[in-house]
Amino acid sequence: MENMFRIGVITSTHGLLGEVKVFPTTEDPGRFLDLEEVIVKKDRRETVLKIRKVRFFKQFVMLSFEGLDRIEDAEPYVKGELYVTRENAIPLEEGEYYIADLYGMKVISDEGEDLGILDDVMETGANDVYIVKKNGEELLLPAIPECIRKVDPENGTMIVHLMKGLR
Repeated sequence: MENMFRIGVITSTHGLLGEVKVFPTTEDPGRFLDLEEVIVKKDRRETVLKIRKVRFFKQFVMLSFEGLDRIEDAEPYVKGELYVTRENAIPLEEGEYYIADLYGMKVISDEGEDLGILDDVMETGANDVYIVKKNGEELLLPAIPECIRKVDPENGTMIVHLMKGLR
């Protein structure tokens, strides 16, 4: 299971006072308001930055960090990815899972057939679609209760029902 989750990417600096523009990769950009710190990963380095100020502009989150008071202080973090620890992640409701925990799961049909490994998650308007790969072939599974029967992140398995037309 993943211990850190990506919640955004710093796209550029903003202004002269060290503020950065972040493209959020989380479902709820408002979550930045509840954070005290983030981990910035860039060039194989991890830096913990304490958040000083959060504001929103169009689809971006504008962040100011303690200790980054000038544009020159913020520039090294441009193109850095923002992460939070599992402890600082948004709490899940029953039956919900962090997408990062689904990658690499072994997918098995409810009839016992090995369907492959969950390789990617496509986020659509209606529901997510799980992309399962086996021997170079892809199987697309809608993330709906009629199809996804059991998800077991601790054992790395997912049991699915293959509805008509999925193959």
